[in-house]
Amino acid sequence: MRVLITNDDGIGSPGLTALARIAAARGFDVVVAAPARESSGASASLLGAEQDGRLVVSQQSPPELDPEIESYAVRAAPGLIVYAAAYGGFGRKPDLVLSGINRGANTGHAVLHSGTAGAALTGTTHDIPGIAVSLASADPQHWDTPMPYVESALDWLLGSGLRDRVVNVNVPDVPPDEVQGLRQAPLAAVGVVQGIVHAVDEGHLQLTYSDVAEHGDTDTDAALLAQGFATLTLLRAPVFDVDPTLGA
Repeated sequence: MRVLITNDDGIGSPGLTALARIAAARGFDVVVAAPARESSGASASLLGAEQDGRLVVSQQSPPELDPEIESYAVRAAPGLIVYAAAYGGFGRKPDLVLSGINRGANTGHAVLHSGTAGAALTGTTHDIPGIAVSLASADPQHWDTPMPYVESALDWLLGSGLRDRVVNVNVPDVPPDEVQGLRQAPLAAVGVVQGIVHAVDEGHLQLTYSDVAEHGDTDTDAALLAQGFATLTLLRAPVFDVDPTLGA
């Protein structure tokens, strides 16, 4: 099985190494291709830097990655990296995308804007299932805590046969024995941050972000994560929906 490891935090993140080690330990054929610079909030965008009509790519590894594992820094958003991989940009088309481990949670409807989730969702549009993994801290200290939950998600996804789904995994940034358990959870109405638009001088808007104090219903992904649980949420890319009254 060919596995693509990517993220939106950039090639220098140790989260890439953690996911690559999981895949390599299972004997999978692993390639790492991640943005050369941080691309948080990139969603599934296809933005990239070109030189003479070619995407700019260099060989570079995340911290402490086994040098035997192929690894590339790409001047592109993670969605474009997955798109390119689906067409053989980094060797054989991957069978699975592992995206993350992200610095900071990706919960609620705000996953729409997540480059971590966007990369994995891009894969599903090319018949490549994925797992998006996030640690609930801007400066994670416990990169190993998500490992058993990623393994569980991986076992489930590979056993399900679903190729148009992404398992979104969020884990509190605490020692493993302090996680309260693993729960499947729906998306909260909001994510962990919200934006506020301020009217300023004409021709300009100021947008600021702040943490969301209220996480909504107690059983949502954001609320359970705040309570110390790891969460699993099944996502899918936009699909055609039929409504017989539309255009009637």
